[in-house]
Amino acid sequence: MFKKVLIACSCFIMTIYSFGQDKNNLQENISTVFNTAAEQYKTLLDSANVQMKYPRSSKNGNLTFVGIEDWTGGFWPGALWYMFEYTKNPKWKEAAIKWTETLESNQFNTKHHDIGFMMYNSYGNGYRLTKNEKYKAILIQSAKSLCKRYNEKVGAIKSWNDKPSLDGKDTMRFPVIIDNMMNLELLFFASKITGDPTYKNIAIKHAEKTMQNHVRPDFSSYHVVDYDTITGIALHKETNQGYAHNSTWTRGEAWGFYGFTMTYRETGDIRFLNTAINMADFFINHKNLPSDKIPNWDFNVNEVGYTSPANAQSNQLTYIPKDASAAAILASALLELSNYTGTKGAQYKKTANEILSSLSSKNYLAVAGTNNGFLLMHCTGNANRLSEVDKPIMYGDYYFLEALLRTNK
Repeated sequence: MFKKVLIACSCFIMTIYSFGQDKNNLQENISTVFNTAAEQYKTLLDSANVQMKYPRSSKNGNLTFVGIEDWTGGFWPGALWYMFEYTKNPKWKEAAIKWTETLESNQFNTKHHDIGFMMYNSYGNGYRLTKNEKYKAILIQSAKSLCKRYNEKVGAIKSWNDKPSLDGKDTMRFPVIIDNMMNLELLFFASKITGDPTYKNIAIKHAEKTMQNHVRPDFSSYHVVDYDTITGIALHKETNQGYAHNSTWTRGEAWGFYGFTMTYRETGDIRFLNTAINMADFFINHKNLPSDKIPNWDFNVNEVGYTSPANAQSNQLTYIPKDASAAAILASALLELSNYTGTKGAQYKKTANEILSSLSSKNYLAVAGTNNGFLLMHCTGNANRLSEVDKPIMYGDYYFLEALLRTNK
């Protein structure tokens, strides 16, 4: 009996010791990443100040920038806000304010759905950290602009304008993409800050429609669903950035999982929590998820039963690229989900920490002075256009820093 107790106590002590070691290693990783970011982002900041454009990725060894209307513009000031939040260094706050305020005119942008990415990641973080009343007004106007893309008959926010399908077989008149779940946070914020339920109600309707048509029975997801604006029914379910129409584009799955987790936080509706849990479980238990937890750009590349459209340029790739940005989004969402799932949350937190450990390793974290000033290597933007394949991408950095801050809290 004494021997059994001794063994049990030893195991308990080893568990506590292991937890302490993991926690210490994670804190070291966080410190290392933010120190690296301080060096890398000085390069990005200097270059951005010269170009007066938003750093996005790299091409042919050169840093690439985008203008004010690109959907990724808000990730740059958002990352600067995260640098300020962690370091408390006023130079990052000054830079974040400067680059946030360059986006001001986008509060009236109704050309696409990504105003949430553009304005909430910039002005939203700025308002959270400074309570600047001007930022609040700009966010409310941004939400109004996003709502103009909502179609009551469809019950969803239109993502893109008319767009040919990847295979060229049809033209999508009301395409809704899984990514759009991320933009709903702006609407929830607007309702909370104004007391007007209109924004929240639109967000809930959109989430319900996405749950109905984007999420498959096994909790994988379609990238794009095209709707009939007369009847509101789904006409086509397909992909634009994934391997095949019936495959699982991993960043899309991460967008959806993150979005449903956030929607549960804002509504308390158990349907959204269950969807988030099942999408998370589909992702982290997938047979094709590598041991380092950093997924390929699509789970089903070259698998039997999945056929890539003939005109998809991903067919030219001689290897299967990974997508570190999908992993960063997943890790951040898992950390939030862990707060809502009781004992199961421990597994989500463990998996998130494993992902962050991989992303903080030399396999994915750039050495200061390399990678054109970005943190993460091996992200994939749009493999079907051979665009930003195996490159750094600003949104990968943004969600990586967000996840580390969530862990740090």
